[in-house]
Amino acid sequence: MAIPITVLDCDLLLYGRGHRTLDRFKLDDVTDEYLMSMYGFPRQFIYYLVELLGASLSRPTQRSRAISPETQILAALGFYTSGSFQTRMGDAIGISQASMSRCVANVTEALVERATQFIRFPADEASMQALKDEFYGLAGMPGVIGVVDCIHVAIKAPNAEDLSYVNRKGLHSLNCLMVCDIRGALMTVETNWPGSLQDYAVLQQSSLNSHFEAGMHKDSWLLGDSSFFLRTWLMTPLHIPETPAEYRYNMAHSATHSVIEKTFRTLCSRFRCLDGSKGALQYSPEKSSHIILACCVLHNISLEHGMDVWSSPMTGPMEQPPEEEFEHMESLDLEADRIRQELMLTHFS
Repeated sequence: MAIPITVLDCDLLLYGRGHRTLDRFKLDDVTDEYLMSMYGFPRQFIYYLVELLGASLSRPTQRSRAISPETQILAALGFYTSGSFQTRMGDAIGISQASMSRCVANVTEALVERATQFIRFPADEASMQALKDEFYGLAGMPGVIGVVDCIHVAIKAPNAEDLSYVNRKGLHSLNCLMVCDIRGALMTVETNWPGSLQDYAVLQQSSLNSHFEAGMHKDSWLLGDSSFFLRTWLMTPLHIPETPAEYRYNMAHSATHSVIEKTFRTLCSRFRCLDGSKGALQYSPEKSSHIILACCVLHNISLEHGMDVWSSPMTGPMEQPPEEEFEHMESLDLEADRIRQELMLTHFS
């Protein structure tokens, strides 16, 4: 006689059936130091996230018990900041590794839904002028409204035969395009580009390119490194400076562009799931792209809450191709050449 096998739900045995919230961890029961060490953010910031995302995380569920928004957010922050689904993280808030994974997915989608609320270019002229003034005050580079660069985030191989995500180092990655202001706040983030695309190709196909090519920001430009082509709205360094003005231009360009390099280091030190130290993101390209974007949203929210980007501990930059590996992008735009020459003549001679 066959004996029926029943799969037992451990949570059910412990907490019983019924639509209830799993609240085995209370923020008020732990110290601020514990929250910072385990989840990377202070108590008031976590409370803000609960208020911001609570409605999205409390959606109706078919499961017998729902995990509270607070617990879901702690689980996601634990993963973002450690890059790991280690048992101790789930044990700390009383949920399984499988539940941890679901929490990360829920919180990630809730943050992605709000990306345009926190990541955007200023729309008014006064804010644009403030950007120019702040960048000019940094190193004397006029007309700058943002610095642009790309960063690779390692992901698992999506398909053994799909080489589009294999970067020049032979690793699978997403090549993410970002623009930041002088504080390190992100104004544009595109996280969906395959790692095989070089930086200039990512920019060429991006919505950012379309935005600037349409002439939305006249008499303004971004700064990009030598992995990009010189454009009328994108100033790049000279490959071989010869005159004093050209050297001064390159020095001011380098000092200004370093803002986004610091921002990348901060992102990777705060959100260890991005830095590769725990291995590649074990998700599809689409889900990995959303996790990266969610971390960028959290980065900007933390700045709005006074968590200075430069005060974060930095463990070194995310591994990027050395500068000498970049192919020099010769300018194909005569008008862009003219603008750069005029810039050097007017401001650096």
